Amino acid sequence: MLEQFDKISHLVENGGMKKQHVQLTAIDREYLETLISKGQLTARVYRRALGLLELDRGQTYTAVSKTLQVTIPTISNWAAQYAANGLKVLSDQPRKGRPVEIDGNQRAKVTALACSEPPEGYERWNLRLLANKVVELGYCEHISHTEVADILKKTN
Repeated sequence: MLEQFDKISHLVENGGMKKQHVQLTAIDREYLETLISKGQLTARVYRRALGLLELDRGQTYTAVSKTLQVTIPTISNWAAQYAANGLKVLSDQPRKGRPVEIDGNQRAKVTALACSEPPEGYERWNLRLLANKVVELGYCEHISHTEVADILKKTN
């Protein structure tokens, strides 16, 4: 039993038990190395690419997590995602969320309305008046005065 323990400790000390968590294809490895060498990446994509390369080189999750300052579950997730989807792991998947209710065309109509002459009896448009007029004209089903403010704020 002691003899077997010595063999295991010898393997661990000499790096003989390193597990290759990710096996990149030659094309993927070359692509990732080229991507990293260009230097025109977001930090997120750079970390993911470098993490995959390091895992392919036989680094442990712990070593890569310390190098890239991310958690071990994150790195494990990258490895699993690469195995399932390949290099799609570099970009984020679309996230769920509230759908856009007012598209660009409707925003342009709100902006144009705000630039037009105000209705009779008013010297200028106010946000609530604009919101009511937008619904009245059928540009959208409902809109709040704060949403009108956000639309106008983005166009300035």
